Amino acid sequence: MLIAMLWLDQRVLRAAWTLFLFALVLVTLYEIRRTLVLFLLALFLAHLLAPVVEYIHWWIPPSGSRAPAIFLVYLVLLGAIVALAIPLGSKIVGEATSLAGRLPTAIPADPLANLPLPQWLESSRSQVDQAIRQRLQQLDQNLIPMLTSAGEQLVIGIGSAFRLILVPILGFFALKDGAAIRRAVVQSVQPKSRDLVEGILNDLHLMLLSYIRALVMLAMATFISHASVLSLLGVPYAFLLAGIAASLEVIPVIGPLTGAVTILLVSLFGGYQHVFWLLLFLIVYRLFQDYVLNPLLMSSGVEVHPLLVLLGVLGGEQIAGIPGMFFSVPIIAALRAVFLRLREHYEETA
Repeated sequence: MLIAMLWLDQRVLRAAWTLFLFALVLVTLYEIRRTLVLFLLALFLAHLLAPVVEYIHWWIPPSGSRAPAIFLVYLVLLGAIVALAIPLGSKIVGEATSLAGRLPTAIPADPLANLPLPQWLESSRSQVDQAIRQRLQQLDQNLIPMLTSAGEQLVIGIGSAFRLILVPILGFFALKDGAAIRRAVVQSVQPKSRDLVEGILNDLHLMLLSYIRALVMLAMATFISHASVLSLLGVPYAFLLAGIAASLEVIPVIGPLTGAVTILLVSLFGGYQHVFWLLLFLIVYRLFQDYVLNPLLMSSGVEVHPLLVLLGVLGGEQIAGIPGMFFSVPIIAALRAVFLRLREHYEETA
């Protein structure tokens, strides 16, 4: 009886100790979440540039280090960013300045003056117009605080804007020594578990590579399509709105919806008359994005149920603000990949 009690107590103590360590890890991760954001951004950058670095490294004179190839890729990337930022950035800044100057005078005006309403709403046009103007006045009063709060959340989530300089530095070391770090991790476990660890690392690498590549291409497709179509439709501030939509594309579910609403509201403020065609374009593009382009770019390892995506986005915002919303989907996809690999391993060894 005494032996049974001691054995039970040991099991309880081991379980309690395991739960304590797990809780300690979670608390530690939460406390260092801003630093983790920098490392995750660097990891994303490294996975995005890894194929290009490997290709350049294969073409340049042979050497044992990837540093020359990484420096060359960084230099070309910096030049491309500067070349695109000067013309596009100046145009977007000009449109943003124009919108900021026009917004205070556009809000008191009749936002529905040039917008046809359904017949059953025409009799209530004045009431609808008054309700919209009240909401617009509230938006005008809260616009600057909202933008300021969003900027503060973004900076606080990262730690500071200056710390962003660490992202390309950390990305450089991840690109340079990633293979060696991976071998060290695999060699650090017991021989019988090395195949499992190798498989998990392969799954995570392919998942991140597919996700980042798809995210960049989706954002580029959003900017190009929105800038082109909005310009053809004569929508005011086309490049500014396209930039906002492309930037919000990286936030699942909530980002695209926010971008579409912003485009419609700004167009309404600017006196755009063909809102129906604009709304039709936004709906058609979203259907094309969600059911054609997104499945084409995303691999099966990145597929996450929409309910989990929404839960992850909302939970990520509570934990780490805007960065938490951005990283929610890849973290969920990574946990899913690890779970599937572990289940497959234990089914094979059972």
